[in-house]
Amino acid sequence: MQVKIVKTKVDRLQPGEILYDTEIKGFVARSLPSGKITYGYRYRNAAGQSKWLGLGLHGSITADEARTLAKKRAGEVADLRDPVTEQEQARSEAKKEKLSGTNTVNAILDAFVKRHASNLRSADQIEHAFDTYVRPALGAKSIYEVKRSQIVTMLDHVEDEAGPVMADRVLAHVRKAFNWQAARDDEFKSPIVRGMARTKPKERARKRTLTDEEIRDVWKALESADVPACYPRYVKSLLVLATRRNESSEMNSAEIDGDLWTIPGERYKTKLDHVVPLTDQAKALIGAKPEGFKGNSWFVFSTTEGKRPFSGFSKAKKDLDIAVAKIRKAEKREAMPRWTLHDLRRTARSLMSRAKVPADHAERVLGHVIGGVRETYDRYEYLDEKRDALEKLAGLIELILKPPADNVVQFEAAK
Repeated sequence: MQVKIVKTKVDRLQPGEILYDTEIKGFVARSLPSGKITYGYRYRNAAGQSKWLGLGLHGSITADEARTLAKKRAGEVADLRDPVTEQEQARSEAKKEKLSGTNTVNAILDAFVKRHASNLRSADQIEHAFDTYVRPALGAKSIYEVKRSQIVTMLDHVEDEAGPVMADRVLAHVRKAFNWQAARDDEFKSPIVRGMARTKPKERARKRTLTDEEIRDVWKALESADVPACYPRYVKSLLVLATRRNESSEMNSAEIDGDLWTIPGERYKTKLDHVVPLTDQAKALIGAKPEGFKGNSWFVFSTTEGKRPFSGFSKAKKDLDIAVAKIRKAEKREAMPRWTLHDLRRTARSLMSRAKVPADHAERVLGHVIGGVRETYDRYEYLDEKRDALEKLAGLIELILKPPADNVVQFEAAK
């Protein structure tokens, strides 16, 4: 039907009907089978090709607004321009822009760390994985162009350099970052799929504990290793206090009250405050206020005179391993099997069992939640029991470091 396209005429359209405007050639309003009405402009370009340009849905724009757009497009066609082709080119340029710098893997990782990972306890581990393995391999690429094969190649490199468990940790961090981006970006789909992991969860669960001989080797190596001054005290604290890596490294003097150290819930795994009784052995490791420090509280293990917590884990651990290797080589013993700082916490738990510490008390020293009814109703802090457990652990550690002449460890003697 040829009429002037106005609102009253458009409102009367039935599904399937079309209005052709009598004033602007090519201006059309048509009612779709669904009942929705769309405005458009039909024309032929300079090459004689028929083109259709959508102007919008009735309701989102008015008939008068659609007429204004159609008139503008008619003027472009009169100037031998092709509005459809120009729109396609504009979309293509926009897509290229989206594939450029602001959407590189580096940029996405930066945003993920800033908005999400920085709030996690594992933030430093995530950033280390990104900086060490992901950015060098994929950082400069557009996130829309990262292929599955490139992820696999990166993980192969990580596995060759640091083992399959580390490869899976890197994969987990990247998967989380990519899923985070996918939830914010209509056009991005993560290239990570099931089957990329190098190990199974049960295989990843470490069971490594240090033997008495290995504990003595580590303590001896800490005396000669080329590591920061605070590092030997820090490493020893992981065994003496049975803590996790970051819990000890971020220890602040403000958290210590007498012989009690309270790890705040915001940086503890259970999200609850965890109170650790300090033995004489532990107090000796904490040390005094850094000389020249002017503040009221300071980080106990620090390379910046208490201003920031110790964080150079990888380099210091490598230097410590080198020192251990030299000791064992000089004594013509086999190289020490690979171990991690977290193995010291597991070793502490094993030593408490050797020292006849009741299982529940040992688990509470580690900050593990005791499940069942007791988790809900038992609010007793067990400070005396935890103190006794840590005293027994300290006694056994001393006995391991200075065994009897006949090299037989008698725990009764330690008591």
